[in-house]
Amino acid sequence: MRADQRQVLQEQLIDLVLHVLKAHPELHYYQGYHDIAVTLLLVAGERLGSALLEKLSTHHLRDFMDPTMDSTKHILNYLMPILQRESPRLHDFMLRAEVGTIFALSWLITWYGHVLTNFHHILRLYDFFLASHPLLPVYIAAVIVLHREEEVLACDCDMPSVHHLLSQIPQNLPYESLISRALRLFQRHPHAELAKQAALQHHKSISIGSFTAFQLAASHQRPDAVLRRQQQQDGAHAVEEAGALLPTAGHSPLVKAAVWGISATLGAAALAVTQTALEWAPEFLLQLF
Repeated sequence: MRADQRQVLQEQLIDLVLHVLKAHPELHYYQGYHDIAVTLLLVAGERLGSALLEKLSTHHLRDFMDPTMDSTKHILNYLMPILQRESPRLHDFMLRAEVGTIFALSWLITWYGHVLTNFHHILRLYDFFLASHPLLPVYIAAVIVLHREEEVLACDCDMPSVHHLLSQIPQNLPYESLISRALRLFQRHPHAELAKQAALQHHKSISIGSFTAFQLAASHQRPDAVLRRQQQQDGAHAVEEAGALLPTAGHSPLVKAAVWGISATLGAAALAVTQTALEWAPEFLLQLF
């Protein structure tokens, strides 16, 4: 891509990040936050990307933005109980190797945007995570490890060997089937049960604890619900406003509500925006930082 294009995108990215941190002093930047920010910027543009990033930072990503990594470690602790329930043999092997869960840290805090090179795969996972519970990135990590179980069990049972293998995500994984499997695991092993097994307290995670309220707020901000309310209001004043012009986008309450509705779930409509950026996006993602 041209140098001037790259310069503009870098400036927009910095503006996005600083906007969120300035509006929410309780949030702290972490290494990898820009991977999520740049993906939203490429998909949705500066205005909508800023709204998406701010909403995610106060909900799904909230635990990662504490001043310490304690909350992030708590979230990672959900991984091993899932593996233990699905494959005791693999779980025991990883315990003997003392590999821990640090290999999945960058997966979790960047929503896999830092470790995948195929932009379509990144977008598919983001679409899934935006519409799901904040712990689904951990369930995806679990199914990736389970998918590679035979490879793991075939390597030397020591920390360097297992960590090296697991930290390298194959780029040709069947992501649709992995997403389906992750959803099944989420239903079969509810996070409340995993929290007990991992000796976690449910209220320690701000992201998990606030998700019910987040879902409720999002349900009232769905674009179809907004349109129905707008239609009812327009019907009541149809005669007196028959010749009136539509309000501009900058002042329309419909547009503002729809923006926050989309911030709850990106959906297929927002993915269509990426078509203009897909030619240069992978190179940009690799070279920006």
